Amino acid sequence: QVQLVESGGGLVQPGGSLRLSCAASGRIFSINAMGWYRQAPGKQRELVATITSPGGTDYADSVKGRFTISRDNAKNTVYLQMNDLRREDTAVYYCNADVLPTPYTRSLYWGQGTQVTVAS
Repeated sequence: QVQLVESGGGLVQPGGSLRLSCAASGRIFSINAMGWYRQAPGKQRELVATITSPGGTDYADSVKGRFTISRDNAKNTVYLQMNDLRREDTAVYYCNADVLPTPYTRSLYWGQGTQVTVAS
């Protein structure tokens, strides 16, 4: 019904940058908040950043000043610009979206995840 597809992950050296994208498609009336989460091996999934429809943002303390979340409402797409990457940023990154497929229904959808590896 609604699909989220992430892209932009990969291998990068410490101090490098990556930009993740997540596009929502399918039956979409509107989208409220969108966000990025990550899960490192052996750890629980954790919040990275969220953004509301008007553009209000929130970040995990560990990424403040290095990561920037943004969205293009016309494209139903959320982005995560990651700068000054550190080894501890290595994880599978997932996007999610609070979607209204119709004016009367609402569900939280997740993408399949994209691997980000920070290594020399």
